[in-house]
Amino acid sequence: EFTATVLSCEEKVTAKGKKEGYRVVLDRTLFFPEGGGQFGDQGWIDGIKVTDTHEKNGVIYHETEAPIAVGTEVKGELDYKERFSRMQQHSGEHIVSGLVHRYFGYDNVGFHMSSDVITVDLSGVLTEAQLAEIEAETNKKIWENSEVEITYPSKEELEKLSYRSKKELTGQVRLVRFPGSDLCACCGTHVTHTGEIGAVKILTVENFHEGIRLTMICGKRV
Repeated sequence: EFTATVLSCEEKVTAKGKKEGYRVVLDRTLFFPEGGGQFGDQGWIDGIKVTDTHEKNGVIYHETEAPIAVGTEVKGELDYKERFSRMQQHSGEHIVSGLVHRYFGYDNVGFHMSSDVITVDLSGVLTEAQLAEIEAETNKKIWENSEVEITYPSKEELEKLSYRSKKELTGQVRLVRFPGSDLCACCGTHVTHTGEIGAVKILTVENFHEGIRLTMICGKRV
């Protein structure tokens, strides 16, 4: 939960003139905007449903079902049950991808978190036995209950570190470290300790381009 002041509120209208709720901007927020393969947060602002959250040009827009007066001081509340599930999914995927990179040298070249499963695209092929090994090692790392470390290294510090990233980064970089498993540039939300992930289960694997596509689930979904 948090308090904030409403900076703007505009009605959303499609190209065909259909009204689709409102877009609200606050002076500060705990709502995570869509990005990095993760959905935007949902919740409430003064009891009004927030159906999605987006970021554009550095501004975070809260999509609401009703207008909220500009200048009002409001109470924001995350749908924390859903947020926590997404934290579990995202953190579990990091450990899997990090261990795959560490043991086999393959990269995670695609990641998407749906309402049911996580999809991960890897740049190389793994056997079922190798994937079973990764799943077992991932759960071992989870049960060690290590603290997840989030840092904002300087440019000079960054040049000395070996970390995963899908693209060239400019400006301030946020690194998420899962001790013994992964160090990755990431903007998403994560658990504070690996034990909060609970468990990871790899569901399916199929050939995809030059590598494979996995579907997996974490936490309560397991």
